[in-house]
Amino acid sequence: MLLVGAVALAMLGPPEVPLGQALFMIDHDLMEAVHTFVGTHLATWLWDYVFVPVMVRPAWLVPAALGLVCGGVSLTLSTRKSAHRSHRRS
Repeated sequence: MLLVGAVALAMLGPPEVPLGQALFMIDHDLMEAVHTFVGTHLATWLWDYVFVPVMVRPAWLVPAALGLVCGGVSLTLSTRKSAHRSHRRS
């Protein structure tokens, strides 16, 4: 779903629109609310070093990256072999 959403954002949305601008187009007060939440409930350095760099990336990049990570995790968990137990009694 995340990868399909990323393709839809890339093809149907304005070209190369940053995530911060896309969120601002959806809700004008959302960025201020996120900034306030990060400042009060999380570490203040997260805004400068994590959230701002993500907000300047293209809007389709975040769901695409999350989709790739979730796909990799699901493939890893589905192909993991179970532990082999011996059937001998001691």
